[in-house]
Amino acid sequence: MAVTRNLAGRAGRWSAAHWKRASVGWFALTFAAFFAASAVGLNRLGDSQSGSGETARAESMLRHADFLSPARESVLIQARDGSRVAGTPRLQSAEASLVQTLSGLAVVGDVARPVLSRDGRSSLIQFAITGSADTADKRVQPALDAVAAAQAGNPTFRIEEFGMASANHVIGETVTNDFRRAEYTSIPVTLAILLLAFGALVAALLPVVLGFTAVLGAIGLSILLSHAYPIPSFMDSVILMMGMAVGIDYSLFYLQREREERRRGESPAAALLTAARTSGRAVLISGVTVLIAMAGLFFAGNPIFTSMGLATEIVVLLAMVGSVTVLPALLHALGDRVDRGRVPFAGGGRRGEGRAWRAILHPALAHPKLAVLGAGGLLLAAASPALSIHTKLPSFTDLPHDVPIVRTYERLIAAFPGAPTPAVVVVRAPDVTAPAVRDQIAELERRALASRQVRAPISTRVSPDRTVAEIDLPLVGTGDDRASMRALALVRGTLLPQTIGSLPAAEYATTGVAAATEDFNALMKQRLPIVFAFVLALAFVLLLLTFRSVVVPLTAIVLNLLSVGAAYGLLTLAFQHTWFEGVLGFTSNGGITSWLPMFLFVVLFGLSMDYHVFIVNRVKELADRGLSTEEAVRQGIVRTAPSVTSAAAVMVAVFAIFATLSLLQFKQLGFGLAVAIAVDATIVRAVLLPATMKLLGPWNWYLPRWLEWLPNGEDAEIVREDEERAARRGAWTISPPVPAAGAPATGRPSRSPGSSSPSSQSPSAARSARTS
Repeated sequence: MAVTRNLAGRAGRWSAAHWKRASVGWFALTFAAFFAASAVGLNRLGDSQSGSGETARAESMLRHADFLSPARESVLIQARDGSRVAGTPRLQSAEASLVQTLSGLAVVGDVARPVLSRDGRSSLIQFAITGSADTADKRVQPALDAVAAAQAGNPTFRIEEFGMASANHVIGETVTNDFRRAEYTSIPVTLAILLLAFGALVAALLPVVLGFTAVLGAIGLSILLSHAYPIPSFMDSVILMMGMAVGIDYSLFYLQREREERRRGESPAAALLTAARTSGRAVLISGVTVLIAMAGLFFAGNPIFTSMGLATEIVVLLAMVGSVTVLPALLHALGDRVDRGRVPFAGGGRRGEGRAWRAILHPALAHPKLAVLGAGGLLLAAASPALSIHTKLPSFTDLPHDVPIVRTYERLIAAFPGAPTPAVVVVRAPDVTAPAVRDQIAELERRALASRQVRAPISTRVSPDRTVAEIDLPLVGTGDDRASMRALALVRGTLLPQTIGSLPAAEYATTGVAAATEDFNALMKQRLPIVFAFVLALAFVLLLLTFRSVVVPLTAIVLNLLSVGAAYGLLTLAFQHTWFEGVLGFTSNGGITSWLPMFLFVVLFGLSMDYHVFIVNRVKELADRGLSTEEAVRQGIVRTAPSVTSAAAVMVAVFAIFATLSLLQFKQLGFGLAVAIAVDATIVRAVLLPATMKLLGPWNWYLPRWLEWLPNGEDAEIVREDEERAARRGAWTISPPVPAAGAPATGRPSRSPGSSSPSSQSPSAARSARTS
């Protein structure tokens, strides 16, 4: 048996030898983390902690003054027949009763006097939920009950509540129900796909079990970590989606290779170690690439991205470690019992699948230039709509319109524009109640109303130590549309400098929905190039070290960027415009969730590397054994086709489930990932990759002479494995490579482009041949 040199091979050998310790340790770790986290609970990243730029500065000023801005709630009162209600006894009675009831609740404070709309058809009562705004959704239920009782006692009116607390209360329930449905749906769908792939229940269950335990462990560790660094409440959904997709893919790659080696006649031990050395190595490279990509989120400069990066890094790391340790341990323990539970008519389509992939590959390899131009042009055309992408933070309009509170919000915005989502001006001074400061705040309110970009009612609150004032300016528009952005620009650029800005000892900053969207988008424009550069540079270095080629990482980066670009473009068509609304069952909100482009890039770039590394690793393995580039590409893709097809089907299925969830940001995330993986596994890997490698030929493995010092031990190991197979079977299964002039007998013909004949090599190739 050849000595297994790479890390994955050593891990597989150790796990097989200590299978009880490896498997029990894994399940103990993941379940212990999950149950410990359940006892501790999540420390959620609140809205006031997730701002950027001036928004973050405003929130910081409030926190440092111990000014806990309460969650503001609004009650809208309208006649059901749409008639005027101003001055009617019925309205006055309903208002007085509701104000009295709300004022008597312990969780309610600062109940304002009712305000009439301009057309006299609506009345607005505003109040606050006492305590921190970040946890107000846990205390809002008594107010909701009081409003519901008022509605029951006044059937001719429409009496509805809306605000951050009540909306987050509804969103929290929606997310919880969605997460439960996604969990219950993704596992059986994944199991069905794997049953078709393996044709055996035990083999299909292994990836599901490992993926699900990785998710449980990652959720537990993320919750525990949240007490040092808070994470958003929706992170469970992201961990589930990433963990099931990545964990199952990694296990599937490993298991498919082990089954393939067994079908070729290898003993269970030899098949397992071959899978560990080859597919296990590809899993490690793919996993590290995903970790590198996700690490790019740490450069985004926003707490949401940092927490998302931490959580996804944990689940990818667990999935990777489980695949190269626990999976070989379980395979060793099960032996041939992994094929138990055979399913009729399943798992037997490998030959047919191989013929299908040969049929797909034939035109790409026969006409590589045409294939590159056609497929590349198609992806560029799909990416072109992304040039007009418009991003915005998630808002209440992103909820399904069949949710009652969304219709309440729309009616509230129509009657009182800007009231639910005002611009919040924070003023800090030695004493904000001093006459000079009060005069400028009053002047700000006067000019704001006179500009017609701000609507009544304007409200002002002062911190207990009188060093901070908070002024709510209801902007025109819906809070995050173009009208609101123009109004915000007026407030920030003109009104504040002319009023509060004239006070020498005062400072100010603006927060709110419009301000948060503006600042977040500005931060993304600034940080996106940094994230791109970090991810691409480290991915290049990793692939350079892995394949000892400068061409492989360059082609990988270009092909992956094409996949990401196509996903951006199709996402823009689907959600920013109205092309697919009827098909996908949602209403366009005119924009893409602000955090999605950066998150999609790092996730898609990492996931696309899974297929690329897995395929190219097999192609390199065959090329190292002496096959021509074209034949290595053909056999490499055909042999990996079952794994790639099944892995892509699993990923697309899991991501598509998330595209059916209620929140628009999850719809966009699931749609973008599902489309990108489908495009990547078909157009990119079946057409562009083989055609590009065919055109490049031996240049695929080009390494400049000055980089020949890079470590290399894999080639000799492959040849030793072939020699041992030949000794066991009495004949070579694949012809050994013919060494180039001056090359060691067990080495590859050459790392540089050109044939093995010195006369046909380019000067650079000849130089490399002397040192390879």
